[in-house]
Amino acid sequence: MRIPFLSIFMTSPFDGLQEHAEKVKEVAWAFQQAMECYVITRCTTFEGLRKEVIELEREADVIKRRIRGHIPKGTLMVVDKFQLFRYLREQDSVLDAVEDALDWISYRPEPGVPEEIQQDFFMLVDATVDPIEELARMVMEARKYFENFSDKQRNVVKDIIRTLRRMEHDADRLEDTLKRKVFSLAKDPVSVFHLVRLAETIGHIADHAQNAGDMMRAMIAK
Repeated sequence: MRIPFLSIFMTSPFDGLQEHAEKVKEVAWAFQQAMECYVITRCTTFEGLRKEVIELEREADVIKRRIRGHIPKGTLMVVDKFQLFRYLREQDSVLDAVEDALDWISYRPEPGVPEEIQQDFFMLVDATVDPIEELARMVMEARKYFENFSDKQRNVVKDIIRTLRRMEHDADRLEDTLKRKVFSLAKDPVSVFHLVRLAETIGHIADHAQNAGDMMRAMIAK
């Protein structure tokens, strides 16, 4: 007989995962605003938004450490705790990629983004924020699954994972399109390198979101 996952704990580890996912979502919203600010060049609040992301990332680190520290050694789990930690690592890597993108901008904050590719950057940012919002929903639905091991609920989680894969594919396509346009428009080699690297770093956000989905898929596998 399978032991309901959440009954093993006084506090479910999914409480922490959900809290962490919600914090990641907060970071995504701040990141979206920061990128909009940077792209249009007339915005003066980029640095404040970057510091907001850094502070939210610190808050997420506190949650991450709490999750890791509240699973007693030797506790019987139907999900391997190392799978749980690998999932958490990928969800946390979303934050790292966001911070990397904003840090990269801060090294060369001007002249912004050429007008011809501004819309492409907006589309890429939106394509990476969307899967982040799906992470919180995936954790919530996975928690329900581990309460009753319902096949119906398991399929709900699998549908979200498939959506994450599709979103990551869409982000990859937008990233490739953007990089091609950068090479065709920008003449200064430093600007080309900066913009291409920025597009790749933003794309990594969606990569880690998909990886988190893959880790969740392993956890719900029968």
